[in-house]
Amino acid sequence: MDFFNIKTSWSNAEFIPLKLCIAAAYILVGSYFHDFFQDYYLLLFILFSITVSWSVYLWITKMKNSRS
Repeated sequence: MDFFNIKTSWSNAEFIPLKLCIAAAYILVGSYFHDFFQDYYLLLFILFSITVSWSVYLWITKMKNSRS
C-alpha cells in the first residue's frame, strides 16, 4: 500500500480549512465533556505548554536550517 508513502506539499493557506475543522471538533468535544475535563485542567495546561514550546522550537529550527 503506497498511500502512506506519497509525498505532498501544502501551502499555509491550504491548511486553513483543516485547522478550522480540527479546532471545531476540539471545541465540540470540550464543551460536551466539560465536567469530565474539569478535573484535568492542570494536566492539560502542562501538556499544552510543553507541546507549544516544542513546536515553536522545531519551527524556529526548521526556519534557520532552510536559510542555510
